[in-house]
Amino acid sequence: MITIRTFLPSDDVDQVSIYNEAACALPRFKPATLDEVRRRLRDPEFDPTTRLFAVEQGRPVGYVTLADSGRVGFPWCRKGREALAVPLFERALAEMRQRGVKRVFAAYRTDWEPVWTFFREQGFTQVREMLNYGMDLVEMPTPAARTGTPVTPLTPEDVPAVVELGKGILRITDPEALRRHLFENLYFPASSLFALRARPDGPPQAVGVVVSSSAFANPFQVDASMPCFRLGAFGTEGLTHKRINGMFSVLAADNRDIMPFTLELLSHANRKLEDSDVESLAAQVPSDAPHLVRFYKSHFRFQGSFPVYERSL
Repeated sequence: MITIRTFLPSDDVDQVSIYNEAACALPRFKPATLDEVRRRLRDPEFDPTTRLFAVEQGRPVGYVTLADSGRVGFPWCRKGREALAVPLFERALAEMRQRGVKRVFAAYRTDWEPVWTFFREQGFTQVREMLNYGMDLVEMPTPAARTGTPVTPLTPEDVPAVVELGKGILRITDPEALRRHLFENLYFPASSLFALRARPDGPPQAVGVVVSSSAFANPFQVDASMPCFRLGAFGTEGLTHKRINGMFSVLAADNRDIMPFTLELLSHANRKLEDSDVESLAAQVPSDAPHLVRFYKSHFRFQGSFPVYERSL
């Protein structure tokens, strides 16, 4: 008899074993490790009810993950138990409905076709790609003539303007929740945020963020095709992140000023990093923000991408 239950502390070893057995034939497979899984379990925000296990005769034979952000994982099952994938996945979707999630999404490597076949069979369609870019600071474009608009720190009072600039891009649109994400973030200080304004006391015309920490990964030493949302990138709010040293992101309206505005923010980020150990900038942008894609494509090197599939609940 098969039962489905939430995570227990003793499931960590089985989770590693199930994943490595189920995913080992996929391209660029990287085995999970017990240390890696246990590090995630120690996260103070870890919720055991977001991990479901299919158990047969007391032994876990499959698992799936879910998140309040709407992200849902592929249901990994031991060989010979693949038929459990659909009921396990349906249980995860039912749990997400109970949590009030209205739309779910999945993100995996482009070349993991068996995984994408499963999601398409469950009614998911691709809605965007997350495009990853990098730039060595020595490749920084020569600053153009100043726009005449000052760049000043972003403030909590600017959040409604950020929501407006980020329409269709930001995952968090509630002003108070976005304020907490930007100004009470555990991984970057409020001083990482800045805005370009027509006058010093005016509303933002474009906003930027640059995240730096020597403890974070070098953007050219990570696999840019892995489905990792990058900390600080606008459009990844509320998601589990990959922390990248030198992460740069901008929001700006789609108009004739986008290039001078975003270049001014890029130059400002470079000046902020002068006393840091950052040698390269990283960026991530959703493909359905074409005006921002044009900016990154013009000035950064493309590194890789991964698709995002969605469906309504």
